[in-house]
Amino acid sequence: MRFVITGEWTRNRLLQTIVALYALYVSALWVTNGLLYFSKMSLSYASVVAYYLGSEERFLPPRSYQGLLEVSHFHLFAMGILLLVLTHLMLFVPLKNGTKVWLIVLPFLSGFLDEGSGWLVRFVHPGFAYLKIASFLLLQGSLAALIIAALWAVFTGSQRNLDSGLPED
Repeated sequence: MRFVITGEWTRNRLLQTIVALYALYVSALWVTNGLLYFSKMSLSYASVVAYYLGSEERFLPPRSYQGLLEVSHFHLFAMGILLLVLTHLMLFVPLKNGTKVWLIVLPFLSGFLDEGSGWLVRFVHPGFAYLKIASFLLLQGSLAALIIAALWAVFTGSQRNLDSGLPED
């Protein structure tokens, strides 16, 4: 932590290697996240509704309460840890505070909405399928932005911080 706060991380090759490898690992997660989504449904309303509510013509049962609960239990924990680490890196990337706030808030918000929207489609109303599609795209986009920003900071060697992270007066 000291290396990142003091700016020494730009001169610490081992720390830069760790951040770069972590970004590579998260990139693989990003790809598999997309592949998993598209193996189950598409970006169409009908495919999302069929996945959660079932489809007689495709012989798909509706998602069960137990099944959604087990997936959510793991996802909420894993995504929380992933986003904690990945968004934490934004504190040390040389971007304006406003940009950092968006890069920190959007992944958490879209992650919650992505997880919750499946429940809403299944147990509240199929119209929430549009929220599922939008939150998936926002989550993938915000994760990609975080990965790119972290790699940009590591490979440009820049530690100049445009904002201190403190509230502006």
